[in-house]
Amino acid sequence: MSASQLMKVFVTRRLPQEGMKLLLKADMCEVLLWDSDEPVPREELLKKVEGAHGLLCLLSDRIDTEVLDAAVPLETLLCESDFVVVSCSLTPETHQLCNKDFFSKMKNTAVFINTSRGAVVNQEDLLNALTGSQIAAAGLDVTTPEPLPTDHPLLHLNNCVVLPHIGSATYSTRGVMAQLAANNLLCGLTGASMPSELTL
Repeated sequence: MSASQLMKVFVTRRLPQEGMKLLLKADMCEVLLWDSDEPVPREELLKKVEGAHGLLCLLSDRIDTEVLDAAVPLETLLCESDFVVVSCSLTPETHQLCNKDFFSKMKNTAVFINTSRGAVVNQEDLLNALTGSQIAAAGLDVTTPEPLPTDHPLLHLNNCVVLPHIGSATYSTRGVMAQLAANNLLCGLTGASMPSELTL
């Protein structure tokens, strides 16, 4: 693939080597790496994501509307995506970011996944989006509160999966997670079947 045809991927920090090896040996990506354990400065982040096809970032990276819009406007992302995966930090700017307006921009065949913090989502608006067929399904690793009361309506929907927020902090697990993220990104960029693709 010529340099002009390579898909641009920006990685915001050093990844475990298992994940980086996969990205670097792929002949379809131009991998830009912020080669540091420290966060990428905001101005540099905005420059690097411009025109990016993929972004691998840490939960602690501040990926907000300005950053997303530098790559593609959030509204466009919501309108065109089959899966919307939220994995941002909970900040005053992201509190209830995923609300009625957010869900109304998603395709009715789209799946919403939240692995960030429960309060990033307005759960009442999510419930309405799921029961009103605004979106097809949701997968929640986090909720407010955690755990949800057993009689909470989200737990009784056929199109919503709620898992306990299970952390993973071993070096081995993080290496496997980095490989999985890199493989999913590469397959997604080529339209190939993703190794951990969710089938509903």
